[in-house]
Amino acid sequence: MTSCAAPRADRSATGTSMRRGSCPSLAAPMQTGDGLLVRLRPAGDGLTPAEMRAIAGAAARCGSGVIEVTARGNLQIRGLTPESVPALAEAIGAAEIAIAEGVAIETPPLAGFDPYEIADPRPLARALRVAISGAGEALRLAPKLSIVVDGGGRFHLGSLTADLRVSALAHEGGVRWLFSLGGTARSAKPVALLESKDIVPMVLEILGDLTARGPASRARELDADLLRQRAAAGDALPRVDGPVFSPPPAGIHHFGGAGTVLGIGLAFAQTDAGSLVAFLRQAEELGANEIRLAPPHGLFVLGLSGETAAVAQRLASAHGFLVASGDPRNHIATCAGLACASARMDTKAMARLLLEAAPDLLDGSATVHLSGCPKGCASPTASPLTLVGAPSGYALVVNGTASVAPSAYRDENGIGSAFGALNALVRENKDAGESALSCLTRLGTARIAAAFEQG
Repeated sequence: MTSCAAPRADRSATGTSMRRGSCPSLAAPMQTGDGLLVRLRPAGDGLTPAEMRAIAGAAARCGSGVIEVTARGNLQIRGLTPESVPALAEAIGAAEIAIAEGVAIETPPLAGFDPYEIADPRPLARALRVAISGAGEALRLAPKLSIVVDGGGRFHLGSLTADLRVSALAHEGGVRWLFSLGGTARSAKPVALLESKDIVPMVLEILGDLTARGPASRARELDADLLRQRAAAGDALPRVDGPVFSPPPAGIHHFGGAGTVLGIGLAFAQTDAGSLVAFLRQAEELGANEIRLAPPHGLFVLGLSGETAAVAQRLASAHGFLVASGDPRNHIATCAGLACASARMDTKAMARLLLEAAPDLLDGSATVHLSGCPKGCASPTASPLTLVGAPSGYALVVNGTASVAPSAYRDENGIGSAFGALNALVRENKDAGESALSCLTRLGTARIAAAFEQG
């Protein structure tokens, strides 16, 4: 077992810059308020329970023991030091866990398992990884550039933003892939409808364009009309049908003959290593054989039967995990809060206050975003309500991101009554059968801001 009690200091193993601006990794951790942070993307479809326990155990020995699953379904380990990061890497290597490097190429969490997907996106994703890796230094890309390859299914990636998006569409008795630039499935700009064999050349061509523009360039800066002309695409390109948002992972999900999957969520995106290890041991005893990271902030447990999934669900709940889609904690997005040096809000404590003071806001129709600072790491897209930590208290953004001009302010002492006023606004004005989101939309920004400031 690798120990982090007194490791040999080796700053070269953690890169030359432990700072913000790049994606944190074992080679280049990011400095935060509670130490160094490392983000891990497993190279395979998932992890065995034993592999996941090995990571959690290393997180406890080498860091604070706080483990996160991000909104995009990546694993984060917090509270590391320059001396403990090499030991963490050694522990992961000893467990023979392959970690993905390079451009983030994301597929749905149940890719290849979900019988409702239009196409298995994994072969195309693998071909892209090989091609991009083979290009080597010829491609110099922005650190946070991402590519989504979405085969559809119950837990698709329609709500994730990406630089390049490749989405499977049923087309004339077969499958074609819609290639788009920037945004979510709804906001991305369609470029071409392609056969799978044409995707890799198209992606490499676009990445070459971005390299020529400079290493900070992102796909949203490219001219989609010019790219359509280059691809000889028709004028009427289709868009992805169906809902943009997939359901939260939490719950027992039945996939017919394919089997049953238990989804669990991490309350406010975090858990502790001890709780995770204990649950994984119990789940493995019940037959679990694979763990897949799932956006947003969850895990899927595969290998269980319908009966054992119900038992595992109760065990997960006892360890503090979210196990049902109706749990209001599913509908609060929080960043790391005071664990981050930039934060001006204890987002975890604020989430607990929100649960207590404003339950009517959390009916599942919308997500409330709690952001420690204007960067909005927990939710880069607009939310109906976003609370942002500010120097003199808290700022409320209605229908926007954490970075836009706030609609209202409240000092620190009045935030509990402000939440209560928003709750009363919805409870007293909601029509029969109306959702909180619909009610807030109908009432409008001015009334929401007035309730927040005056309540």
